[in-house]
Amino acid sequence: MKKAKIAELRNGLSRYLDHVRAGGSVIVYDRDTSIAEIVPLTKGKAVSKQDRDEERLARLERKGAIRRGTGDLVAWFKTHKPIKIPEGASVLQALLEERENGR
Repeated sequence: MKKAKIAELRNGLSRYLDHVRAGGSVIVYDRDTSIAEIVPLTKGKAVSKQDRDEERLARLERKGAIRRGTGDLVAWFKTHKPIKIPEGASVLQALLEERENGR
């Protein structure tokens, strides 16, 4: 169960609603007095975690916060091998050298 003051609830409504979708509840406070409780609906079909994740990703994509990949990640890893970092070298130096060499 989460607790939120009105201003916190207003600013982070999506986050609190995601918590409720996952089966949690939120108690809303006006100053130090509890005035409401947001709980999930009991009727209706149960929503799987995968469906909730898909809804959340779709909402973030509509907002422009993320862009989902369209390619095959396994195929990409087959053609893009990780860089080799010499023993004792720094990761930053290896990345800078990679950029300079255009590998």
